[in-house]
Amino acid sequence: MNPAYAAPRRLRQWAIGWVLLLFTALAQAQPAPAAPAQAAATTRTVLVMGDSLSAAYGLRADEGWVALTAARIAKQAPGWRVVNASISGETTAGGSARIVAEVLRHRPAVVVIELGANDALRGLPLREMRRNLARMIGASQHVGAKVLLVGMRMPPNLGAEYTQGFERTYRDLAALFKVDLLPFLLEPVARDRAAFQDDNLHPVADAQDDIRDHVWTTLAPLLQL
Repeated sequence: MNPAYAAPRRLRQWAIGWVLLLFTALAQAQPAPAAPAQAAATTRTVLVMGDSLSAAYGLRADEGWVALTAARIAKQAPGWRVVNASISGETTAGGSARIVAEVLRHRPAVVVIELGANDALRGLPLREMRRNLARMIGASQHVGAKVLLVGMRMPPNLGAEYTQGFERTYRDLAALFKVDLLPFLLEPVARDRAAFQDDNLHPVADAQDDIRDHVWTTLAPLLQL
């Protein structure tokens, strides 16, 4: 077995244990939250934890696919709202460090996890990426949220073993935790150079509608639309 991958059962148990310990520590360190307002209790939240691809890098905030998704949800599912907690440059380690506080703050019904690209661009170990994403999924499920795991693909210059392992990480975690998977966020625009900014990494504003529609195919069923 590739050493980059722990035994699935062990990884799942480890992630659950880590989540329970962290939730317990936070509960002891912080006062109990005030009871939410009645209006807020009737609104369900989609929490997006992503990197620059979800943070509308190089665009106005309202031009990104997350904002466009929020606008669609406002029309088609008025009982829902979208919270975009994405940060440009975020790695899975950063997302893992923030996830418990974010799910406790927003109590989401759905969590979209779109992270990993920056790990690969920095050549970070796949084992750590896998553990970080497992923590995020575990924390989301701990508060009762459904999870949409959004994958990425990397250029071949990183080497076949790394790029194939990178893609497999998302598939394995989706199967292990029984969550929905969108294998490749940029699938509808990846082959169109005109769809990207000068850095050839971040899609332009005109490409965001296509990305929103691509994500929507997997997200909408989680909203029971």
